[in-house]
Amino acid sequence: MRTLHVDDEDALGAASKALRAGEVVLVPTDTVYGLAAMPDRAAAVQRIYLAKNRPTHLPLPVLASSLGQVRQLGVEFPTAATILAARWWPGPLTMAFGLSASSTHPEWLTGREEVAVRIPAHDFLLALMRDTGVLVVTSANRHAEPTPLSAGEADAHVAPHVGLVIDAGTLTDVPSTLVNVRGPAAVVEREGAIAGEAIAAALDGSA
Repeated sequence: MRTLHVDDEDALGAASKALRAGEVVLVPTDTVYGLAAMPDRAAAVQRIYLAKNRPTHLPLPVLASSLGQVRQLGVEFPTAATILAARWWPGPLTMAFGLSASSTHPEWLTGREEVAVRIPAHDFLLALMRDTGVLVVTSANRHAEPTPLSAGEADAHVAPHVGLVIDAGTLTDVPSTLVNVRGPAAVVEREGAIAGEAIAAALDGSA
């Protein structure tokens, strides 16, 4: 396995090449270290589940580089999502969207009713996804265990399923806040870097 620092000259190209080759890459985000794969590389997606010991009935979240990439997933984009995206994207906000019955979806979303998506505020990751397209990315920890703060520690938790490590030093262990915008009212399903009160204030227009 190879480890590169996020500022290394060839880190971006190496990460893109590894992902396209069907490998899992350990990447930094603006919140925690994550395990990334291209969503249409089924074997790589399965290795993420194995690395985390994650139950297979739990779908993996998706990271995107732009609103355009998010909309290409064929999601329903309600008013609440528009408000929250304007305030916190790019940033530590994940939104669970319903899939539109009238839109075309990528084949790897077949059978899904919703998909959790985020645009991270991380230059390296945004540049990577401008090249690869959206990625499935989930925290680099064993399921239900704390998220490691360093790339080395994270790699030790999920080896040998990772093909490349991108090291950005010490990160946080605070995940993004997850808001489900699929129903008639937005619901905070996991409070993380953004407080639930801030989400509510943005939606009612008081912030």
